[in-house]
Amino acid sequence: MVVRQAMKRMAAAIALAIAAAVTLGAAPAVAAEKNDTVAATKPKPQPDTILLTGDKVPAEGIKVLQAEDPKLFRMLMEEVGWLASATPQTAAPKKDKLGPRFTIKVLIKEKATQLYDLYPLATGGPRAHRPANQPSGTKTDGWFYGRLSMSESLRLSGAALKEKPDVVNGGIGGGIGENLNSSELDPVTGASQVFGEMRRLLLLNGAILLVILSGLAGMAFLIRRRI
Repeated sequence: MVVRQAMKRMAAAIALAIAAAVTLGAAPAVAAEKNDTVAATKPKPQPDTILLTGDKVPAEGIKVLQAEDPKLFRMLMEEVGWLASATPQTAAPKKDKLGPRFTIKVLIKEKATQLYDLYPLATGGPRAHRPANQPSGTKTDGWFYGRLSMSESLRLSGAALKEKPDVVNGGIGGGIGENLNSSELDPVTGASQVFGEMRRLLLLNGAILLVILSGLAGMAFLIRRRI
């Protein structure tokens, strides 16, 4: 009887020990799972500051804060935001073809995460360079064709560049929209030019038709005489 009671107590103690071990073992797993869920739902920090340095820019650079000027901040991010993961598009141009250089640093809470060199006046169109040594530690050197709006975005940020309002928000390529005079924009003058061209075309067609008819008449006259 005593032995049986001792065995029951021992079995109960073993059961309690097993239950405690299972509970203690599951607790870290639950905690780890909870931490993973929190990490997954926590938003990734986004850039909040851009630092512009370069040709004729103050030595300390120009800071553009998203909180203070979201529109300008967005314009600059559109110039460089796509460069981080893009595949290089062109070889390095000759240095004498690049023109003035401007450097943009993208920061998150005062910590630089991306670095790019921009050449808005490069021969053949704007160029962008992604240096190999990035603040994030990646090494991905590459050259790219820049956006046509690069010059205006930098000018609005404080760079000493000529105004090009026709290329804001992507702009117009191929020189269209530049050096237009008032006569090119006057609808009356434009209509007169169109009618003048049509008149010259009709006169030319009439002359050609007259030559053809004269040739046919001459051929008909010769055939008739032989008959």
